[in-house]
Amino acid sequence: MSLELENVVKLAHDGLTSSLPGWAAAAIEYVLVGVLLLALYCVLALILIFLERKICARFQCRLGPNRVGPWGSLQLIADMIKILLKEIVKINKSDKLLYYVAIFLAIIGSFCTFGALQFGKGLACIDFNVGIFYILAISSLGVIGILLAGWSSNNKYTLIGAMRSGAQLISYELSAGISILTMVILAGSLNISDIINGQENAWFIFQAPLPALIAFIIYLIAGHAETNRGPFDLPEAESELTAGYHTEYSGIQYGFFYLAEYLNMFIIAGVATTVFLGGWQPFHIHADWASGFNHVMDYIPSYIWFLGKAFSLVLLSLWVRWTFPRLRIDQLLHLEWKILMPISLLNMLVMAVWVLIF
Repeated sequence: MSLELENVVKLAHDGLTSSLPGWAAAAIEYVLVGVLLLALYCVLALILIFLERKICARFQCRLGPNRVGPWGSLQLIADMIKILLKEIVKINKSDKLLYYVAIFLAIIGSFCTFGALQFGKGLACIDFNVGIFYILAISSLGVIGILLAGWSSNNKYTLIGAMRSGAQLISYELSAGISILTMVILAGSLNISDIINGQENAWFIFQAPLPALIAFIIYLIAGHAETNRGPFDLPEAESELTAGYHTEYSGIQYGFFYLAEYLNMFIIAGVATTVFLGGWQPFHIHADWASGFNHVMDYIPSYIWFLGKAFSLVLLSLWVRWTFPRLRIDQLLHLEWKILMPISLLNMLVMAVWVLIF
């Protein structure tokens, strides 16, 4: 018996197309996919927030949320209801249009990138031949939202936070993008499905161990910086900037920024899983004695493989955040422009030579 959701998706599609006109079936499918994707977006955000609060508590020898629900599992629901009921404070002398547009740009950039991930075999909302390019392009919308939020709030702390964030995100996007392009050279395609299928026999991180491992490490560092997580959390440095670029947002408006920030963490992990760790492909050992092991790995559903790898990288990100102290702005930019950028460019050249030789 297969535990894959691909069969359920095909069954639902066949049922709709056989009983409804083509345009009606397509419209219903679009609505269903959008609703399911939005629900998954919100549920994953709640899970990530709960995980971080619990892990942070363990690092600091505390218990974390433990009052509402078993093991504090319903605390996030209570917090969500509270933030929905909070008053939205109107800011005097702010640029009203840009103030509200910034929220939508931040959440839309995150949501559209999230929708491009392949969560399992046959579980892809969009799949076209420039999927990786689409992810790199659409994820940049978040930077514009952050800059607009800081500028339009008419507050010196939000402006400083937005300027820091802009400098940080634009800088580290280069290293992250070059690391992904390094793996595109190995895959020979920008199509996400082709990249995942190319790792059926071995994940890319094992196919070209040296350049792939270097690209993987650089991408994790750059991706961690793009999510504004410690030790790269300068745009939100509480001791200096109150709350950074979203200081003047309240209620559900602040909640949208909070939601996008946590989902960006999962998106970085999801892209790393797709490009370096085989996506939803299982782990195989290519040896005669490992056939039984490979059969067991194949039995595990593809979406479990994807989520397991992605959450493992999220836990690594949380570990880093609560272990290392915050960098200064000059140290942060020095790390990118004088260390990560030259290494990533050189590594891309090494990967090109590797592909030509092997």
